[in-house]
Amino acid sequence: MRPKTSIVWFRLDLRLADNPALTAAVSRAGAIVPVFIWAPEEDAPWSPGAACRWWLHQSLMALDAALRARGSRLIIRRGPSVDTLRALMKETGADVVFWNRRYEPALVARDKVIAAALPGESFNSALLFEPCDMKSYRVFTPFWKACLSQAEQIGSAGASPSKWPSPVKWPRTLSVASLELEPKIDWAAGLRKTWQPGEAGARRQLQRFRRTGLAGYRDNRNRPDIVGTSRLSAHLHFGEISPRQIWHSVTNSEYRRQLGWREFAHHLLFHFPHTTDAPLRADFARFPWRRDTNTLKAWQRGRTGFPLVDAGMRELWTTGWMHNRVRMVVASFLVKDLLIPWQEGARWFWDTLVDADLANNTLGWQWTAGCGADAAPFFRVFNPLTQAEKFDPTGGYIHRWASESVPPIVDHARARERALEAFAKLRA
Repeated sequence: MRPKTSIVWFRLDLRLADNPALTAAVSRAGAIVPVFIWAPEEDAPWSPGAACRWWLHQSLMALDAALRARGSRLIIRRGPSVDTLRALMKETGADVVFWNRRYEPALVARDKVIAAALPGESFNSALLFEPCDMKSYRVFTPFWKACLSQAEQIGSAGASPSKWPSPVKWPRTLSVASLELEPKIDWAAGLRKTWQPGEAGARRQLQRFRRTGLAGYRDNRNRPDIVGTSRLSAHLHFGEISPRQIWHSVTNSEYRRQLGWREFAHHLLFHFPHTTDAPLRADFARFPWRRDTNTLKAWQRGRTGFPLVDAGMRELWTTGWMHNRVRMVVASFLVKDLLIPWQEGARWFWDTLVDADLANNTLGWQWTAGCGADAAPFFRVFNPLTQAEKFDPTGGYIHRWASESVPPIVDHARARERALEAFAKLRA
């Protein structure tokens, strides 16, 4: 009798612990072939940006090392995914493919094709609550109440399997380096200094947060000048840690609510897939946005003359990350002080953030622009000067990232009036 062989198709679930696809394969008691397929064209038009590609390279290396420590290895291939999986099944004699689901619109459609073409099974690994199991919500509070009413259904996090059978003969593999994910001109020194991608790095970050961040989370989470947040967003995006692992490790209700916003973002993207490029509130399609290349570049480079905005944009460029409070301030400045379309900001964040998640990015920008679900009213215009006084009271954050002075590119009071005038025309 031919021995069982399973393919475990890794995507944005780059971990061994609490990985349902891997658990299902191990439970079959046969050989396992772990595979990662690089097919960025299948993510189009939202193929991974430069910062995410850098992180992906490091995470794949870490996953391969973890697999080799268990007597296995990661097989790297290039797409198309369905053809690559079919070829691997033939090469290895595998009779089934296991994978964990993703919820981006293009990949939902792609995965339906794969599920129909190949024998296998998919699992929920990335969310606490699957969007397809809930009715559609546009407001966070009732959505989160519905989630909390089902919280007892969140299962315990699965352990990392210690070892499993390998195939008699390993199929050929590409190297991670051959995917050319790292930049040819090395601008990633700040990213290397700031982050440790991979499952071990995610565990370390969670332990750090539980040890030093939880006690003062309520007061400190809005302070960019101190490390008061979990900094787990990139690890969550790449699936180096699961939301279920975090849920059971951190019982703080305020922090769990932040996990809820992540769930809400994926819920919205699943039910309203057009919102990656178009406003959820259709009337905002008529908003009189401005096209101004010079001011857009000044914003991107952190040269607006507003210290908190410039500090945030320079932190982003250096580390691939920005504090959430500062994200709201810089986004408000772009769409309301400069009247530049939110899509321009979303694209810039997509290329520069190590945690560039399509659902979170879409929700965040539409919320700030006032055109999405549960959105901040358009007339709420963040004042970057008073925001700095309130949330960077000692000036430590600004001093670190934008200590030199630059002339302001707009008058905030006049820009606010202009934004409200534009909004009034929209409502007329």
